[in-house]
Amino acid sequence: MVPLAPRTKKQDWLNTPIQQFEPSKIQTVAELMDAYKNISFQGRNLGTALQVWENMLQDPARPTIILGVAGSLMAGGQRKVLRDLIRHKLVDVIVTVGSQPYQDMYAARGYNFWRAAPEVDDLELREHFLDRLYDTIVDEEKFRETDDYLGGLVAKLDPSRTYSTREIMQFFGEHFKGDQDSWVAEAARQKVPIFVPTIHDSSIGIGMIYNYTKAKASGRPYPKLDMIRDAYELAQVKYKSDKTGIIYLGGGVPKNYIQQTEVISEVLGHDAGGHQYAIQLTMDMPDWGALSGCTFKEAQSWGKIAKDADFVQAHVDITVALPLLATSLIQKKHLWQGRKRLVLDYEGDELKPLRHA
Repeated sequence: MVPLAPRTKKQDWLNTPIQQFEPSKIQTVAELMDAYKNISFQGRNLGTALQVWENMLQDPARPTIILGVAGSLMAGGQRKVLRDLIRHKLVDVIVTVGSQPYQDMYAARGYNFWRAAPEVDDLELREHFLDRLYDTIVDEEKFRETDDYLGGLVAKLDPSRTYSTREIMQFFGEHFKGDQDSWVAEAARQKVPIFVPTIHDSSIGIGMIYNYTKAKASGRPYPKLDMIRDAYELAQVKYKSDKTGIIYLGGGVPKNYIQQTEVISEVLGHDAGGHQYAIQLTMDMPDWGALSGCTFKEAQSWGKIAKDADFVQAHVDITVALPLLATSLIQKKHLWQGRKRLVLDYEGDELKPLRHA
């Protein structure tokens, strides 16, 4: 969103009328969202988010699109939405909190999320070893099994070296490649890197800690993570791309981890000028000074967002907004049909020149 130029005449403000929404003329989700672009409030912001995403996809410079995932979206029914964003080449890199790939792999093992109500007796749920996420419950026993299972998978890696989370997630994705609904597996198939800066702050980490202690007790080494290498691998995506676009589902650690790639780039002598496109879907507000609600205008003061960036923030529940955006983009086949996949090849911790395939 480019800052508005000063206006001095009344008529300068009266150029673009609001268009009244006509339900009877809407046939597709894409048409619905295009109409949103011309109404008001968060409807317009959501429609603008679609436009910014379209602009990323149509930019001849082929920006690298980085998706940040926070919250509890798998339990919220968004698992196949992320899979389809990857499958249709609508995103190129993913940064996520650990719970989201974990919940995807939990589902890949055949376990479900169950409908409930916020008014249930939580102490009774605890007696049954069930965990509640607002109006959804999961089976803690199946969580514990999955924790141990994933931690045991990591134990099969070569313990003589360290790993970035990108490598761990590629390994997980290849293991679950038989699940066509898994977005972690789809990312592995498409070679879309997944970074999990908070992998230890999740059930993946719990399972790794448990298996680390088992290995330690038996005198065996356990594979190690290198989080500095992790950040370095992602930073290279920023400064080796001609342009970058960012899409935040929520905020939190993924948002900061992605935005700090610009600062790291500057420190390493590669001033890339900030991210050129930016979308955020969030329910958080900027008033409290926290990052999840921080505006992109504020991020410009840090140099993390380009001076002439095309950006928008929509204050909408992600489970409402994301399916509308994804469905609209997929229905607009000209945006992705024939679109080449961005190839990010690493040799050790060094990212090779970007190419398309």
